[in-house]
Amino acid sequence: MAGFGDPHMQTVDAAGLRLGIVGARWHADLVDHIIERSKAAAEACGVTDVVVTRVAGTVELPVVAQALAQRCDAVVAIGVVIKGETAHFEYVCDSVTAGLTRVALDERTPVAHGVLTVQSLGQARDRAGLEDSIEDKGWQSTVAALDAALVLREVGKP
Repeated sequence: MAGFGDPHMQTVDAAGLRLGIVGARWHADLVDHIIERSKAAAEACGVTDVVVTRVAGTVELPVVAQALAQRCDAVVAIGVVIKGETAHFEYVCDSVTAGLTRVALDERTPVAHGVLTVQSLGQARDRAGLEDSIEDKGWQSTVAALDAALVLREVGKP
């Protein structure tokens, strides 16, 4: 279970930070909800400056995350990739993960990986922060990104 060992960070005091959220349009019903949970987490953390944008698919997330990272203190990239019968799933998941990591390192800005990479729609629903979900990746990834942004401020991000 992915939630095992969860640090249970409910909120951090991130007032004054600017958050960028980029979401893919695939599986829009779930992505829309995850974005709403991300925005709710930001609000609970005191963030009032939130920029939300959308891209066609998950592969486009890193380039827009990079643009957001250049003007925001933290970024959350949100999408849903469900495994099918071809290798496309692996290509998409690998490239997005590598791309988001590269953006975070290149821009010295936290970029949270809020992309659900799952085997089924049921697994995605279990992680989307719905009323009956076991996890809330929108909330968790947002708090993690804001927490990392605060740590970078503390250690003197160049």
